[in-house]
Amino acid sequence: MLMHEVLVVGGGLAGLMAALKAAEKADVAVLSKVYPTRSHSGAAQGGFNAALGEDDSIEAHIFDTVKGGDYLGDQDAIEVLCSEGPEVIMELERMGVPWTRTPEGKVAQRSLGGAGFPRACFAADFSGHVVLHTLYEQVLRRRVKIYPEWYLIDLLVEGGQVAGVLAYDFPRGRLEVIRTKVVVLATGGCGRAFAKTTNAHANTGDGMAIAYRAGAILSDMEFVQFHPTTLYGTNILISEAARGEGGYLRNAYGERFMAHYAPQKMELAPRDVVSRAIFKEIKEGRGVAGRYVHLDLTHLGEAKIAERLPQVRDLAMRYAGVDPAREPVPIEPAQHYSMGGVRTDVWGMTNLPGLLAAGEVANVSVHGANRLGGNSLLETVVFGRRAGWKAAELARQEPWPSLTSSTLKRALATWDALLDAGGEEGQGRNGDSAFAIRREMTTLMTEQVGVFRTGSELEDAVRKLAQLRDRYQRLKPPGGSRPFNYALMDYLEVGYLLDLCEIIAKGALRRTESRGAHYRLDYPRRDDQNWLCHTFVRRGEKGPEFSNGPVKITRYAPQERGY
Repeated sequence: MLMHEVLVVGGGLAGLMAALKAAEKADVAVLSKVYPTRSHSGAAQGGFNAALGEDDSIEAHIFDTVKGGDYLGDQDAIEVLCSEGPEVIMELERMGVPWTRTPEGKVAQRSLGGAGFPRACFAADFSGHVVLHTLYEQVLRRRVKIYPEWYLIDLLVEGGQVAGVLAYDFPRGRLEVIRTKVVVLATGGCGRAFAKTTNAHANTGDGMAIAYRAGAILSDMEFVQFHPTTLYGTNILISEAARGEGGYLRNAYGERFMAHYAPQKMELAPRDVVSRAIFKEIKEGRGVAGRYVHLDLTHLGEAKIAERLPQVRDLAMRYAGVDPAREPVPIEPAQHYSMGGVRTDVWGMTNLPGLLAAGEVANVSVHGANRLGGNSLLETVVFGRRAGWKAAELARQEPWPSLTSSTLKRALATWDALLDAGGEEGQGRNGDSAFAIRREMTTLMTEQVGVFRTGSELEDAVRKLAQLRDRYQRLKPPGGSRPFNYALMDYLEVGYLLDLCEIIAKGALRRTESRGAHYRLDYPRRDDQNWLCHTFVRRGEKGPEFSNGPVKITRYAPQERGY
């Protein structure tokens, strides 16, 4: 049995920032299913929002975020995000983050969608990558223990208090118990619930689902963001930085069609607005070859693209055979981000004592119904830092929670039985498999729980997801007491995704309005009278149990959202 005062689960930006801050006053370890430098945070390109410019202000950043989230964000949390942003950017600079600079030597900032000012601090177009590596260096410098390629399997809960975790050491193929005073979840999102996604293969919602099964509240899971610009066919992300630097969106006729949808902001309207516009252009026959639209960067010139968008150019050339300096890039929207997650307060605390969460796995509700570009990266470091501080404080104040032998034996027996099941690659009767179920599930989510939603399609999706769950429960789990059993991990991940897909689809069916990224063709208007509320969900005996939660409004009353 291993023991650490604070255990951070997840090695991305939120997790490493939490570990770094907690390590100032507590014994900390990081458990990660991939090596930290391979975390999905490294794929983030555009930048970290912070009000640093002379004409910008924290107040303006708060308003843009409230409006961008279609007034569903909690304004007390948004105030924390925006107020602490400049301080965190400067702290990262002191750690050694090589921000791109202006000719005067200041941190350069670019415009991203929904922002009133150039606000995103960036390092070319691989901002997440350089901050991730910088934080990892700092964590190693503090000698924080890292458990790479270890999977979180279960939270050990005794008397309503999290007392440790059950983890699977993937390279050795064995279960381990880690006792801890505080667990900080920073496991990222669940983008692999969709067939078309920009997310890494590791983003299967493990932390959300495991916390939900342990009794944590999930919030606003029906709000799923679709990024407007991903490479057609592969759905590799083409950063919003491309539009922030002046890129145009054009349909099959060469028309900058955003003039019809957001005449003031054009290509820099919020992501939900731009994604719907692209889908509508394609659906109504104005897409190129009827399948995609073009992102045109040719007018920016080769020099600017090489300086500001080198990764965008490389990705387009490698995976689409297109040089954006010379010809337009074929793009389509794809799932990108989950606004929902484990419900927390502004310090990362959940309803389960001993469990904190930060980053995309969490829902502190700074994004509301739609996230602005540049705010998610800022959220990881602002609330990762806060969760780390709170975890260290709790570790100093609280005694070690009790963990009885009966609780431990029960958890170990459940998972030992799974590991010893001895199935053949997670197969069931008639050759059914976890792979087949995942493929049907992700296709269903993309086609029926996507950018545009209708009640009839959502009802059908809920029914088909129940059938997929029945098939999954009849599978024989692949035996797992051996190193690098990918079949076992795939089997577990499909189970997590089925939990979350059910919640997303039922939440979307339940919310009979359109708000932010949730757009119902049969209820096309926002309904503040009935739906200015969060969606809370707990695990019940018969599945998810939904309720409404209040939205915290401190400064800005809801008004019509136009761009």
